[in-house]
Amino acid sequence: MREIAHWALETSAARSASYADVRVMDIRQRELSTKNGQVGTCAESESLGVGVRVIANGGWGFASTDRLTREGVQACAARAVAIAKASALTRAKPIELVPEQAHADTWQNPFVKDPFRIPIETQLALLLAADAEMRKVRGVTLAEGGMLFRRIEQVFASSIGSAIHQVKMQSGGGIVATSFAEHEIQKRSYPNSFGGQHMLAGYELIESFDLVGNARRVAEECVALHSAPQCPEGRHTIILDGSQLGLQVHESIGHPIELDRVLGMEANMAGTSFLTLDKLNNLKYGAGIVNAVADARLAHGSGLGTFGYDEEGVPAQCIDIIKDGQFRGYLSDRETAAMIGLARSGGTVRTEGWNRLPMIRMTNVSLLPGTWRLDDLLADTDDGIFMETNKSWSIDDRRYHFQFSTEIAWEIKGGKRGRMLKNPSYSGITTEFWNSCDAICGPQHWVLWGTPNCGKGQPMQTMGTGHGAAPSRFRNVQVGAAFAK
Repeated sequence: MREIAHWALETSAARSASYADVRVMDIRQRELSTKNGQVGTCAESESLGVGVRVIANGGWGFASTDRLTREGVQACAARAVAIAKASALTRAKPIELVPEQAHADTWQNPFVKDPFRIPIETQLALLLAADAEMRKVRGVTLAEGGMLFRRIEQVFASSIGSAIHQVKMQSGGGIVATSFAEHEIQKRSYPNSFGGQHMLAGYELIESFDLVGNARRVAEECVALHSAPQCPEGRHTIILDGSQLGLQVHESIGHPIELDRVLGMEANMAGTSFLTLDKLNNLKYGAGIVNAVADARLAHGSGLGTFGYDEEGVPAQCIDIIKDGQFRGYLSDRETAAMIGLARSGGTVRTEGWNRLPMIRMTNVSLLPGTWRLDDLLADTDDGIFMETNKSWSIDDRRYHFQFSTEIAWEIKGGKRGRMLKNPSYSGITTEFWNSCDAICGPQHWVLWGTPNCGKGQPMQTMGTGHGAAPSRFRNVQVGAAFAK
């Protein structure tokens, strides 16, 4: 892999590129799913190739290939330089990058059990056992389970002298029960919706879920939702569980802080951003207890946004996004950092694979924990609604007006969690919502949730992001708009 990178850098320099970086990536993936006692998906794939990005005559160029002979790699690098020179003809001014020193290093996330060494039959047997437990509950129409594993080995090299070898092992999975009754569909997911929970970890993560042990509870809650009362409408105090709050962070904090969106360089999939440059250090984003960071360091946790170095060879960092309620930072790369006068890139450039252009992506964008115990927070809430597990989301293309629904909710009366409620939803305006936060649970309730399916770019790149959150309380929130009659 290092020799392939050397060929590309050598050719780029010979073709007069002023800068070049190369990614040689070997990606292995296993995807398994079951549905109502049958195997739905059983697929394994591997992809190996090289992507070359250069600056020539002040313009960017990118090319990729899976023809990894010396001739194939050299042709790819030459094509990248030719594209850069053509792109330069349309630029008003040359590209500038903030400085970054050369790094030579090796990095790998820790894991205990390699999921690719676990027999597929063993993994499917676990999913089928959980599936069978869910279908034992009368009223369950559809029982599903899934697992996804990825191993990414990468060599990064650049013309400034960086040579970085990284290996990332990603695991995840979960189960979901769905019940159809009359004209209504209800579902319950575990440990999270839309594919479950995902982290940089080995098969030990799947084992920690105890899918079989939780399957019956998930199915029973799913069926019980049909007879539960409708979640009330109006202005209410709400408490969001950590997984739902993680998605709230993703949509209303993570996407709007992507600096390429702010600068109008990217709008695909998630639109632009309301966080224009004049708001940096001048916007009260949330209440004083709200603190959010973008942290790619392993010290923050083994999230889907964790790494040693980003795709420009910049070391993982912790960036303050919201500090004591004030807006403090963006997600940046070497180019956009230079455009707004930052001294260094935030180290947030990532790519889905060797044949995709690196771009600014969320790392682990997390709400830092507070001090409350969940039992104490419930006891302190006289009248409210506790909402769990995302069901759907919608947010405008500037990430300002939003609406979310969750799979289930619980009524809070007199400081106690009471009856189950169905079809809960809430809506609001990003800054008003975060300013309404008056309590955040502590580190013992904080989880680094994984979102494996974040889309961005054209052609679209699907990446994993991490979002740490603990259950939190919000006052005077509009509830029920999604199901208003």
